[in-house]
Amino acid sequence: MAKTAIAYKEKMKEISVLSLICSCLYPETRKNIMGDYEDMDIKPINKRASGQAFEVILKPTSPVSEVAHCITSPPKRDISLEDIQKKLEAAEDRRRSQEAQVLRTLAEKREHERDVLMKALEENSNFSRMAEEKLQMKMEQIEENRMAYLAAMMERLQEKEKHAQEVRRNKELREALTA
Repeated sequence: MAKTAIAYKEKMKEISVLSLICSCLYPETRKNIMGDYEDMDIKPINKRASGQAFEVILKPTSPVSEVAHCITSPPKRDISLEDIQKKLEAAEDRRRSQEAQVLRTLAEKREHERDVLMKALEENSNFSRMAEEKLQMKMEQIEENRMAYLAAMMERLQEKEKHAQEVRRNKELREALTA
């Protein structure tokens, strides 16, 4: 299908604008021009209000036609070995540049991850240190409260001991007075 479309384009280039205009103005000569192409038939359709109408029928191209060979073969270009070498070197430079960019990006990501990890470790360390300090302060408060409680108990015990000594002394004095 693509070859047929390309062949059609080539044939349309062959028809000059002048002959196309003449064929519209002089219908007698148009009939002669219409059937002259080997791989394309042009048939007029009934005249319309907008102008002439044509039906273009493309014939399948033969494998030996020169047009088919010209269309399918790529255009020839003179490329020297030096040009090819320059293109290869440019491609290698682009590849190296892209590789270097990827490595830089990976290094930046690794550095960022390391920074994030170090910050997380530092925050964890700070949290642990603060938690340990709070625990130490609570333990000290508990110890102080325990020591204060023991001191109060000892003081009360001493007061009771003094009171008991006083009571014993008074009892002894009473016994000595009554005896």
